Amino acid sequence: MPERDQQPDADQEGRESREAGRAAARARIEQQQTWVDLQVRQAMERGEFENLPGAGKPIAGLGEQHDPDWWLKRLVERERITVLPPSVALRKEDAELDATLDRLHSETEAREHVEDFNARVIAARYSLSPGPPLITMPRDVGATVAAWRERRAARRTPRYEPAAPPPRRHWWNRRSRRPEGGS
Repeated sequence: MPERDQQPDADQEGRESREAGRAAARARIEQQQTWVDLQVRQAMERGEFENLPGAGKPIAGLGEQHDPDWWLKRLVERERITVLPPSVALRKEDAELDATLDRLHSETEAREHVEDFNARVIAARYSLSPGPPLITMPRDVGATVAAWRERRAARRTPRYEPAAPPPRRHWWNRRSRRPEGGS
C-alpha cells in the first residue's frame, strides 16, 4: 500500500515540473518579443530604416495571378541567365570547338568530345526545336582530331632563339688564372 501513496506524489511533481517549464518558456518568449521590439525601436531612432531600396513603391507582382514558376523566372532575371535555342547554342559551340579541344590532354578525350558534339548535332537535326533552323553540320572526327594533334605538336615544339654570344672581355677585365692563396 505505501507504493500507491507515493505514486500520486510522483505524478503531481511531474505535472508541476512540466507547468514550471512551460511558464519559463512563455516568459522567455515574452522577453524575446520585447527584446526584438526594443532593437527595432532603437534602429528606427538611429534612422536605419530610412532610404531603403523600394521604399514607397508597390510590391512587385502583388496583384498578378499565381505562377508556379515564379521563382525560376526571378532567378533568370536576377542572375541574367540566357538560354539559347539549341540551334544557336550548337552554332556557338561549333565556333569554340577548337579552343575547347585545345584544353584537353589526350587524343581519346578529344575524340570523345567531338563524337559527343556530333551526336548532339544529329539529335537536334531530327527534333523540332524552337528558334532558327540548325545550320551546323557534324564534324569529321578523324580530321578534327588530326588538326588537334597538329596544334598540340606545334605548341610542344620548343622555340629556340639563337643564343647571344658571350660578352667579350677586355684584357684589363680578365682575371689571372693563378690559384688563390698562391703567389
